[in-house]
Amino acid sequence: MSEIVVQAFITLDGVTQAPGGRDEDNEDGFAHGGWQDRYHPDEDNAFVGEWESKAEALLLGRKTYDIFSGAWGVWDENADGLMGELTRRYNRIPKYVASNTLTELAWKNSHLLGPDVPAAVAKLREQPGGEIRVWGSSQLIKTLAAHDLIDEYRLVVYPLVLGSGKKLFSEGFALTRLALVDSHALPSGILVNIYRRRTAG
Repeated sequence: MSEIVVQAFITLDGVTQAPGGRDEDNEDGFAHGGWQDRYHPDEDNAFVGEWESKAEALLLGRKTYDIFSGAWGVWDENADGLMGELTRRYNRIPKYVASNTLTELAWKNSHLLGPDVPAAVAKLREQPGGEIRVWGSSQLIKTLAAHDLIDEYRLVVYPLVLGSGKKLFSEGFALTRLALVDSHALPSGILVNIYRRRTAG
């Protein structure tokens, strides 16, 4: 059985929108794009590289797919360090995309989930394999949570309050009971928290 693992860079007020670049996602007039850049990237790179070595597939909403395919999908696989490593990995593993508007996907090894996203994801989750990774994709995550399809959340929490932006746990998010299984602080004050779904009892 595979596991659905959500990973997110998140502020103290729950914002996950556009951490990596000024123009990554300006929807709703968001003016804080690239907020992650204020912190030392080497701290993130160490554990993100380890996490992504376990990813056997990507599960993405349409907007995140567009961002990823326009970056990892075209970047140089021979680049040094983590960028090259992730570019090679993301190009090779399957990408599953939730979209009501896309009819074809240009990034190699990409597949549309179809109209019944929860059923398609449940079927993927039942297959043998490792971690199916979700980055970004806040609306998709909300849908998956409503159907109890998320096994783990890995949240990299930045000591920053933005006051606006898309939130991971937005209004109307499904009741979710989690257990904190690991937590550690980085020198910059960033917290890395890992939560697992709690079973009944």
